Amino acid sequence: MAPVGGTTVQDHVALAEIELCGELIIAASAARERLSLESIDEVLRVAEERGAGADR
Repeated sequence: MAPVGGTTVQDHVALAEIELCGELIIAASAARERLSLESIDEVLRVAEERGAGADR
């Protein structure tokens, strides 16, 4: 049950994970075969995260 008064709490990490899960599900449903590890990394933008981590 939502709290009275309209107070909402947003967990930005959880929302990002849900978005990535959705993108992965869409990619898997559109693929003719199982997604390769490289395809999964591309959908999840793993290389972008690694590149951003190197900048820190």
